[in-house]
Amino acid sequence: MVIGDGILTPAISVLSAAGGIKVDHPHMSNGVVVVVAVVILVGLFCMQHYGTDRVSWLFAPVVLLWFLVIGGIGIFNIWKYDSSVLKAFSPVYIYRYFRRRGKDGWTSLGGIMLSITGIEALFADLAHFPVSAVQIAFTVVVFPCLLLAYSGQAAYIMNNRDHVVDAFYHSIPDSIYWPVFVIATAAAIVASQATISATFSIIKQALALGCFPRVKVVHTSKKFLGQIYIPDINWILMVLCIAVTAGFKNQSQIGNAYGTAVVIVMLVTTLLMTLIMILVWRCHWILVLLFIGLSLAVEGTYFSAVLFKIGQGGWVPLVIAAAFLLIMYVWHYGTVKRYEFEMHSKVSMAWILGLGPSLGLVRVPGIGLVYTELPSGVPRIFSHFITNLPAIHSVVVFVCVKYLPVYTVPEEERFLVKRIGPKNFHMFRCVARYGYKDLHKKDDNFEKKLFDSLFLFVRLESMMEWCSDSEEYSLYGQLTQQSRDGVLNNNGNTTSSNIDTRISSVDSIVPVRSPMHANFTVRSSGQVSSQTETDELEFLNSCRDAGVVHILGNTVVRASRDARFYKKIAIDYVYAFLRKICRENSVIFNVPHESLLNVGQIFYV
Repeated sequence: MVIGDGILTPAISVLSAAGGIKVDHPHMSNGVVVVVAVVILVGLFCMQHYGTDRVSWLFAPVVLLWFLVIGGIGIFNIWKYDSSVLKAFSPVYIYRYFRRRGKDGWTSLGGIMLSITGIEALFADLAHFPVSAVQIAFTVVVFPCLLLAYSGQAAYIMNNRDHVVDAFYHSIPDSIYWPVFVIATAAAIVASQATISATFSIIKQALALGCFPRVKVVHTSKKFLGQIYIPDINWILMVLCIAVTAGFKNQSQIGNAYGTAVVIVMLVTTLLMTLIMILVWRCHWILVLLFIGLSLAVEGTYFSAVLFKIGQGGWVPLVIAAAFLLIMYVWHYGTVKRYEFEMHSKVSMAWILGLGPSLGLVRVPGIGLVYTELPSGVPRIFSHFITNLPAIHSVVVFVCVKYLPVYTVPEEERFLVKRIGPKNFHMFRCVARYGYKDLHKKDDNFEKKLFDSLFLFVRLESMMEWCSDSEEYSLYGQLTQQSRDGVLNNNGNTTSSNIDTRISSVDSIVPVRSPMHANFTVRSSGQVSSQTETDELEFLNSCRDAGVVHILGNTVVRASRDARFYKKIAIDYVYAFLRKICRENSVIFNVPHESLLNVGQIFYV
């Protein structure tokens, strides 16, 4: 529903602002207003790739000027036309209004709902500003100026009842009409930006939970995690927004759709907030009941009113929400089934060890980087590969790329390496960790850093063998730059390092921090590593010089023959189509196409 709000808010905001042209030129065609609104919308979505951080310096002056202008116009209209309009703040008049109008008065709340819209987008601003800043700005500036603006329009309408339509533009003094029109258009663009940012935020969170097809997410700010840009979603929103604007062509139906979306968003937010109060904050049940009662008393009233508007345009956000819900559900279902299949069909270490050092195949010179989503265990795609091909590379490295919700991961903490099986198997696992701003570029830099970490691991493993009585361990080296340089230095001098070791079992990649640091001093006369270590490093270097091949697994999900027809449609058509149009793993991992090898398998659900 928030996605639908992100489509409807720019449409109604920009169309309302552009409607000021027709007020000053009554004989102008409505199509001209629509064209102007469409042009503004296209410009709005085209500038999204610059990011909120680069254009936000314009937002504060525009919004502040907008509120001061409408507040000043409201004061002017109250003073000029009828100051008795301030009596409307008494709740007695709303009671008389409902008693006089009856059902019509009740259903009019669906239109009155538009006067408080925009509140649901405040949470989008929390990614840009502190909570206290939003609270102070709303209390001191926004709320008083809105009250003055609506009161001024009411005073104007009391003396000009034939100007009910577009009352805002009619109430503007002629001397400042066009400056206010420019400010209103700019304010509409800024208001639309809030819901567009909220839509991007919702998509990113759904993507992180595996509930949305893989799309490119661009982070536009170094300071704020919430400031993002999603190109694919941006253009989809633009097309749908233009379709709504050009399709309805009037503010009434778009307003009904907008009000329906907003009130449902408020209801869902209240219910989710209730869960947070109970499960996270663990508030007293009396406070929870008070919150639910007060919130639903207001939101339930408006919701009952917008139900009468569903047939007059209110169905639009419901259709949009249903379409996105279907896409998210099908994608999540297919993704979960595929991941469960890969988790449950991991290759056992006993089977790997039973094949021997050659893995039952010809080990050809080179290094094979097998990409997998599993941070532990050997993926089934590897057994599928060695079962159907007669050869495998001399060195196999299982690479798992993980993106963490942090700005950047330091270079010395990026790679976690462990050995799989005995040394003569030459099999390793490497987990590459990236922050949301780190770039996994298509060049040799990633391979170089990976191999540097691999060589470092071999040296540290050899050093630890001298300091441990047990050979059943797995080592992760996480060093400072000084100690790292010391380990990589082979000049024969005394090397002293403070190593943070991480120990894990063969079947687990989850690092466990050692309870104490291993402090030791290694003394050697000409070599840091043993002859075995030197031989393995030379072997790794020769394999790297022979060539590196990137092996990607592609698990295709299909519905079984005895599956129900709706499941076949969802898996064989909808999910397959989403997999086809979303970003491929080779694009996400930035794998060079000239050294790419895809290995596919089919899984039936």
